[in-house]
Parts: sequence; C-alpha cells; structure tokens
Amino acid sequence: MGEFREATCQTPHSVIELDEVSVDFQLDVAERLIKYGRMVVARGYIHNSLGNIAIRVPHPTFPHGVVYAKHAGVSLEEMELEHVVITDIPTDRLLHGTVPTSVGHQLNREILRLRPDINAVIHVHHDETIAHFAAGQINEVKAVSLEYPYVMAKPAHVVPSHLDVETDVGPIKNFIQDTNAVIMVRHGITTLGRNVSEAYHRLNSLTSEVRRIVTTELLAAARGTEGKFLTDDEVRWMHEHAEDVIYPEGSAVFGEDL
Repeated sequence: MGEFREATCQTPHSVIELDEVSVDFQLDVAERLIKYGRMVVARGYIHNSLGNIAIRVPHPTFPHGVVYAKHAGVSLEEMELEHVVITDIPTDRLLHGTVPTSVGHQLNREILRLRPDINAVIHVHHDETIAHFAAGQINEVKAVSLEYPYVMAKPAHVVPSHLDVETDVGPIKNFIQDTNAVIMVRHGITTLGRNVSEAYHRLNSLTSEVRRIVTTELLAAARGTEGKFLTDDEVRWMHEHAEDVIYPEGSAVFGEDL
C-alpha cells in the first residue's frame, strides 16, 4: 500500500493522495458517522468497543465507492474524527487512516458490495434480541405492530449461532438481497439502509418489535391466552406497500443525504 502524501481533517474536503488515487476526506460524512455512533450508544445498543457503522460514499475510481467506518479498538461512544478511516469495499484497503478496522467490517463491506442500493450498515449487540433468540427455538421475528413491516420493507433474516458471517462472509450472498436486517443468534443485529438514517430507523424498529414480542408473549402467558401476530399475508402486503407509506411521493428518505 502506498504512503499518504497528505492527510488532514481540518477542512470539509481534505484531499488524500494514495499513489495515483485521490480520496476526499469528507468532514460532513465523518461527522455523520460520529453523530449516529452517539445516537446508537445513547439507546443502549453498545456496551464496549464492539459494534460499528459503515457509510458508503461514491468515488469515480472505486466502482463500489469507498466506506467510512471507525478503526478497531475504539468504541462508537469514544469515536472522534481521528478514529474515522476510509477503506475500499472489496479489499478493505485503507485509503485514509493507519489503524485497520475490526473483523466485523468484512460483513459491512460484503453487504455494500452485494447491495448497490444500500449505502449504510449498522451493527450492534442488542441485549433483548440476543436473549430472545437464546431463550428458545426461534427462527423469525413475528410482527406484532403495524409499524414494523412498513419500516423494514423486507423480513429479517436469522443466522444460526454456528455460522460466523463476520469471519466468513460467503453465506451472505445467499440471503442478503431479500432482507434489510440480519440477526446473528447470540451475537447481534445488522441493519441496512439507503442512508444511515434509514439503517438507524430500521434498527430502532427491529429492537422495539423484539421487545413488543417478548411483552406480548409474557402477558399472554400470564392471562392464559395466545399472543396475536400479523399473518404472513398481512406482512407481505405491508412489505410490498412500504415505500408508499413510509416515503409518500415527494418526501426525502428520512431527510438525510446519502
């Protein structure tokens, strides 16, 4: 890998030259990464240096664009501008920064490589979701609310605990086109969005739905009844019409630029 001849974060668009490739360090993108890192932590999704956010930015030299993320060893809560790195998507080549990303960045990059419609990925270790799937033989997220299917637009995909899709991303290609959320049993959640705002809203919706499911099942058991969930046909219809409900004509995608 070539040496950086200029690397500074003092201006909104600092040019970083790597061999013959120039990569802009876009301060607004880095600040957005930090902002959403703080928001994720504030909701209790992160307890240590694990968990991450990846934001894709188009680049004329890199067909898949480049991706902003934090480097390994620092938490989303502690992340500052000096902890933000830029990598290539297929190879994890560092284009800005000197400390590499964590192993989980492989999953983020593979999702972005396979889903050109997705520009942001958030990965967290949500307590209730980990506990919910550890408590029994569960392989799906049932829909309790009318909100959840509309926001997610696709069903969540559950990866069993014996598959580590962070170190071996090969299985991702088998399901990633059909979901906007990956639940890794005993591990955590990854949500996808056309921008980081959408990925964040999907994360909030998914974690809220898990809590609703747990509450529904506990109350139903206490009352000697069964919880009522949306049918598969109802959920499918809501997925198909999600765009019209969540993003009516003329509205922005959660008001956030890519």
